[in-house]
Amino acid sequence: VGAAAWSWLKGRGDATAVADVTSGASTKKTETAPGVVELSEEAQRNASVTTSPATLITLPSVIELTGVVTPEESRVAHMRPPARGLIEQVSVRLGDRVKAGQTLVAYDNIQLGELIGDYLTNQATLRQAQTDLEVKRAALARGEALIKEEAIARQTLDQRRAEFQNGEAAVASERARVSKVEEQIHRFGLSDADLANLRPEEGQSGHRVASHTVLRAPFDGIITKYDVAQGELVEPERELFTVADLSTVWVLADLYEKDLGRVQANTAGTVHVEAYPDREFTGRVTYISDLIDPTTRTAKVRCVVANVDGALKLDMFARVVVPTSDRRQALTVPVAAIQQIDGQHVVFVRQSPTRFERRDVKVGTTAGDRVEVSGQLKPGEVVVGSGSFYLKTGLLRERLAGDGD
Repeated sequence: VGAAAWSWLKGRGDATAVADVTSGASTKKTETAPGVVELSEEAQRNASVTTSPATLITLPSVIELTGVVTPEESRVAHMRPPARGLIEQVSVRLGDRVKAGQTLVAYDNIQLGELIGDYLTNQATLRQAQTDLEVKRAALARGEALIKEEAIARQTLDQRRAEFQNGEAAVASERARVSKVEEQIHRFGLSDADLANLRPEEGQSGHRVASHTVLRAPFDGIITKYDVAQGELVEPERELFTVADLSTVWVLADLYEKDLGRVQANTAGTVHVEAYPDREFTGRVTYISDLIDPTTRTAKVRCVVANVDGALKLDMFARVVVPTSDRRQALTVPVAAIQQIDGQHVVFVRQSPTRFERRDVKVGTTAGDRVEVSGQLKPGEVVVGSGSFYLKTGLLRERLAGDGD
């Protein structure tokens, strides 16, 4: 407790004594009943002990629903290859955490390879057509010059003009073929710069390299499904991976038809799972289904829960506590008053300025800095808020002292 430390002195039976080591002051050893702790006023000041009466306040009634943890549907990606291909390298495994843009698998894209071959062929044909057009353009220009001198017949000039127009049409047709293949190639992620690098220069070509494609993670997430191996031939219909972003999850719970009028969307809810009995996850009800299951007579309720540390796992069973439109009187104490001993929630009630008694309680709804309790407590009884941990420590030390004797 800062510079001031205090310790519990061992005694026999249920005896408890407190010594304030810093001040040198101590209380005399006194016999106390089970579950009662003695703490001097000076030690209380050193431990910053505060007290508050148990108070009745109006709280909304709550309803408890059962549900299952599921991923957020908009943050689940089913990764399939865009075309038929041969798997060359798999870079992740089931359960791996991946970052947006991270390579999942590399494969030889057979369809892309064929398209690149068509593209190179059409480019060559286009260049040939353009060369032929230039020859015909020059022949037409010479014919137009010669016709003025009557050095050639009009029929010859007309024939050269027709050949030039046919050449223009051939170039336009080849350009259209090239553009069509380009668009198909762009769908696989190749840019105009990539296409420029495909053009053969001095006998070199990027054809074989360019057909190798990678699938990348669309966002940060976890590999929740895995169905691929190196060397496999895969088709576009086959799902290779499922990537799920679990930083936010849904708890889909069942709400009985008779309770539909008591629960509204856009209200806060708390989620509890057996794996973490002492932990409460805060969520928000964002959707209540318009459909009733004809068998169970329930509607699905979606509670969105932040899951930054990944504690909530897919398919976990969960309890969702949701406030309703009903109101009730509830006995509350400060949140800081609640301690746990052997898995039981307890508070410490002041019996005198230096004597405090343990009371077992059940914890309910939290409202701001106060929490609902029920059990061995009455309205108006004064409980310890801040500093209750030191009373818990003293009670446990007393138990150890008694066991030692």
